[in-house]
Amino acid sequence: MQDIVVFGTGGFGREVHQIIEDLQARGDALNFLGFLDGNANLHNTQVHGFPVLGGVEWLNGRTDVLVGMGVGNPKAKRKMMGQIAELGARCATLVHPLAWVGNRVDLGEGSIVCAGAMITTDIRLDRGVIININCTVGHDTTLHDYVTVAPGATISGNVVVGEGTDLGTNSAIIQGVTVGEWVILGAGAVVSKDLPANVTAVGIPAKVIKERPIGWHQE
Repeated sequence: MQDIVVFGTGGFGREVHQIIEDLQARGDALNFLGFLDGNANLHNTQVHGFPVLGGVEWLNGRTDVLVGMGVGNPKAKRKMMGQIAELGARCATLVHPLAWVGNRVDLGEGSIVCAGAMITTDIRLDRGVIININCTVGHDTTLHDYVTVAPGATISGNVVVGEGTDLGTNSAIIQGVTVGEWVILGAGAVVSKDLPANVTAVGIPAKVIKERPIGWHQE
């Protein structure tokens, strides 16, 4: 039986807990212990009937406990996964039973694939990638570390999405496009040509409306 906790008690953290419960119902040998959260005011309370055990420091000396990453924001996710790794713990890779993932898909540590997602073939998801409900990812696509794909987004084949990029709800990326690292793509946007790093883009077709300095995500 594998002990597991979820970091984060917000909406996505509770969704990750639901994934764990659905995996348990399928027969996966997971023992859910409770939640972790950086907000000390939540410690020793309960969420979904389970305790909020503490912050990330609770993992100190508990390297056998897996962590479900319940943080969707790429910037915060990067920070928390770094702290978890420094404590010697590992993030769980979780795939909902109602997701469809092809045989030739590489899933990095800490990746989360939600119900209704479809990920076809010859695809790589690096560390901490989130594929939310009812998303599709086409052939020969690479999503780098900490990418978050919001519900209903569609990624065509031969796409590359850079580290830390946040794809909005119902957004779409056309085949063969490269999206740079630490991009924020608005809900419903359609990317028909390459986007540079560190920008916000919205609309159909997606247009850059904001540029950020290199390293903004480390602030």
